[in-house]
Amino acid sequence: MTRLQINGRATARLAAVGVGLALMAVPVGAQEPAATAEAPAAQAAAPDPSLARTRDPHRGPVTNLPLPRYVSLKGSEGNARRGPSLSHRIDWVYRHAGMPLRVTAEYGHWRRVEDSEGAGGWVHYSLLSGVRTALVHRDMAELRARGDENAAVIARAEAGAIVKLGSCTPGWCQITGGGTSGWVRQSEIWGVDPGEVRE
Repeated sequence: MTRLQINGRATARLAAVGVGLALMAVPVGAQEPAATAEAPAAQAAAPDPSLARTRDPHRGPVTNLPLPRYVSLKGSEGNARRGPSLSHRIDWVYRHAGMPLRVTAEYGHWRRVEDSEGAGGWVHYSLLSGVRTALVHRDMAELRARGDENAAVIARAEAGAIVKLGSCTPGWCQITGGGTSGWVRQSEIWGVDPGEVRE
């Protein structure tokens, strides 16, 4: 049993329950309950810690989705905070609907995200969408008819354009924006991992 001081007034007890934790606030100075004959039976029924499931460090503890992963900003504005709660200071305000963001951590209803420049913070999950988008970071990136260097150029995209991400093969991704769809080199967009394959 572990005790933690909370604001100098109460002590919290953390006790193993299955593979999770139970948190219970108790007044400081409270006595441990007297031992009873039931205590040995309760201890005997405790789960074997070796059977506890180990958490994959490449998966989010809340959603069990891969970390890092890409998402997009759902609305036209989203606050990135210093920590995972409304009481934390706002460090950044994202102002582009569909902006691609990379989720690097999870805590409750909050996701730690970063943008293409590495700036970020904690954003409430309700402001994020699973729809994949990308940010064109090469000016006049060539959109081709197929994911092939020899395919015809059908359009060009300006740096900073936010586009919807479609299929990806190693080295190429299909993007859609401004009513045009075409294939672009993965190295010319942000919002997809190098070599990522999407169907």
